[in-house]
Amino acid sequence: MPETIPAPDGETRVFLILGDPIAQVKAPRGISLAFAERGVNGVLLPAQVTAGALDTLVAGLRYLRNLDGLVVTVPHKFAMLRHCATLTERARLLGSVNLLRRNPDRGWHGDMSDGAGMLGAIEAAGGVVRGARALLVGAGGAGSAIGLALVDAGVAALAIHDEDASRRDRLVALLQGRGAEVAAGSADPTGCALVVNATPAGMRPGDPLPVDPALLEEGAFVADVITMPEVTPLLAAARARGCGTATGVGMFQAQQVVIADFLLGL
Repeated sequence: MPETIPAPDGETRVFLILGDPIAQVKAPRGISLAFAERGVNGVLLPAQVTAGALDTLVAGLRYLRNLDGLVVTVPHKFAMLRHCATLTERARLLGSVNLLRRNPDRGWHGDMSDGAGMLGAIEAAGGVVRGARALLVGAGGAGSAIGLALVDAGVAALAIHDEDASRRDRLVALLQGRGAEVAAGSADPTGCALVVNATPAGMRPGDPLPVDPALLEEGAFVADVITMPEVTPLLAAARARGCGTATGVGMFQAQQVVIADFLLGL
């Protein structure tokens, strides 16, 4: 992969990543380099937009004729669904998107790749999904996608915890009947061989830990979606207890090819 991003010019195709906050994202550099590797004159740029301004921004984006795609991060993954004219099967099932590209008629086609990214990160770091009893903390856009991916990858049981009980229960209902035992859980990881944090807890100094690391099972594997800091307080505590870990940076790296190829329609 190239080490530097070519300077944009008048023919550069533009892609945006939308979020609030946005400073923590790793995608602009990684995806722009992936474009260059494919010989595409394109760049992914960060755009910070609040939830209240999202619809206004997206409505205005239809006028940008050189804008070909969007990447979506917190807190917009559910809200962006209403701007999609077409969806992949998994995005339709989850009711959320993190990737959008232009259809031939300039409408948006949406997908959700976060689950595949987390699975790839866990497997690359030596974690075992199939047959595991797992705890998922966070049932938002990323959490929902990760929950679906864990169930479809063969976890034996999945407990889901979210401070928003209605969001938790929606995901539990969505995933039940897909082959694993799925139920509402708590922040207690006792009995779980796999623990995944899909919340922002750990992004800011002083955040409470999403689970109590003192309760982690011996030999448990812990994964986190947060990219900055790469080693979150939860992961640092898990490593101190001898647990295997997967980072949010690893999650991004695992789906980087998927993101670039989707945005380019490959």
